[in-house]
Amino acid sequence: MQKLTNKEEEIMKILWQLEKAFVKEIRAELDGEKPHYNTLSTIVRNLEDKKYVGHEAFGNTHRYYPLITKDAYRKKFINSSIVDYFDNSYKNLVSSFAKEEKISVKELKEIINLIENKK
Repeated sequence: MQKLTNKEEEIMKILWQLEKAFVKEIRAELDGEKPHYNTLSTIVRNLEDKKYVGHEAFGNTHRYYPLITKDAYRKKFINSSIVDYFDNSYKNLVSSFAKEEKISVKELKEIINLIENKK
C-alpha cells in the first residue's frame, strides 16, 4: 500500500464520507481553491491505479468509490509513523503528545481506564 499525497488523502476523505461520487461531486466538497475538473479527474484515476479507488461506468462518466477503508489506511500509516518517528514505541508517541500539551491528564486517565478494562 503506497502512502498518499496530501491532495490524494483529501480526496479519499471525501470518498470515505460520500461512499460513492462523481468527480464533480468530489470537486464540490473540496475546501478552498478547487482544482480544474481535469486535474481532479487525473488525481482520482491515479488513486484508482494505486488500488485505493474503483469505479462504476455510466456511459462516458464514472462514479468512484473507495476500495480501502479509512480505518485500514489509518492503521497502516499510523503504525509506520510510530516506527519511523517514535522508535516503534506507543509510549514515546503518547509522551510526545503530553510534552507538547496535546493531551490532557483527563484524557490520559481515560486511556488507562480503557487499557485496564480491556484485560
